[in-house]
Amino acid sequence: MKLEYVILFFVLTFFGCKNESKKTQEFNVSNGKPIEIKYATGFSVINYDNYKILEIKNPWPDANKTYKYILINEEKASKIAIPKNEFDGIIINPIEKIVVTSTTHIPALELLDVAETLIGFPGTDYVSSKKTRSQIDKGLIRELGKNEGINTEVLLELQPNLVVGFGVNGKNRTFETIKKSGIPVVFNGDWVENSPLAKAEWIKFFGALYNKELAAEAIFNSIEKDYLEAKTLAENTTYKPTVLSGAMHKDIWHLPNGNSTEAQLLKDANTNYLWANSKGTGSLAFNFETVFSKAKNADIWISPSNYESLEALKNANPQHTMFDAFKNKHIFTSNNTTGKTGGVLYFEEGTTRPDLVLKDLIKICHPEVLKNYDLYFFKPLE
Repeated sequence: MKLEYVILFFVLTFFGCKNESKKTQEFNVSNGKPIEIKYATGFSVINYDNYKILEIKNPWPDANKTYKYILINEEKASKIAIPKNEFDGIIINPIEKIVVTSTTHIPALELLDVAETLIGFPGTDYVSSKKTRSQIDKGLIRELGKNEGINTEVLLELQPNLVVGFGVNGKNRTFETIKKSGIPVVFNGDWVENSPLAKAEWIKFFGALYNKELAAEAIFNSIEKDYLEAKTLAENTTYKPTVLSGAMHKDIWHLPNGNSTEAQLLKDANTNYLWANSKGTGSLAFNFETVFSKAKNADIWISPSNYESLEALKNANPQHTMFDAFKNKHIFTSNNTTGKTGGVLYFEEGTTRPDLVLKDLIKICHPEVLKNYDLYFFKPLE
């Protein structure tokens, strides 16, 4: 072997080993700084010098696994030897192209001013936001079918950097197919949280994805401040109106359980929700007689299921007319506040903006408190 080749061999070997060693040494999980999370329990983000670690702890009820992701920019990812077996996905951030699967994810993108990165959504007709609807109408956001069976052919053609999904048990073959193609899938568990402010705090999850932690914190702090100020106003009222919720479907009346976020909102609005003392976060199911005996004289009826008029409520079951709230037309629904294609605004924005939900309830139950406030989600059932 000629001398110059020997020298070149040792030079390449030396610098190759040095660079590999450098890459390995740069991955250090000590001295990380977690972002502040006040209410949410389902996720955490820890900032390190060159990357972030995101953990999703409770993406659906009784989840038995914590999902762990590394968030890193492309340049740093090429220089660090990431132990891939330790993570459920490597997310290159900031995100340039994203697919989300619930309308509750859209307000966070808009508030963070990154809505233009949304390129696909399953069920675009459910989207109410004028801004995002404009993007859909321009063909900038592709229809992906249904969440239970996303059109993977179209999604893989779009090649998003990330898919934000949600699931009730983690068994979604479509998401598994997407992950096998090399596209990370992260489950958003905002809906599992047990308080309105905890759900709203998931904007910090999106803030981490887009390197907009400070903006996300500022937005959440504003929402929290408005919520707590409204709650204080309600607490200073002396009268607690009695409240009924839900309606009959196939001989069963479903209404919020006492530990649900709906019940907490009614509590924070200083009302006497008639099932506030029940235990559980889901819904209760009763026959008509049980509900009527307790709520026939209720002052206000909130969210009468999906019925959109007094006539529809009466036609569905004439017994609905026996309640004082029906006779007095004190029934309020969020179902009639919709976007251009019929999507219900409450289902889209309510999770991110509990301050507006609470103000609506206070306006309905204590109209003297917020005299200059106009209802945002809820309207009287006509």
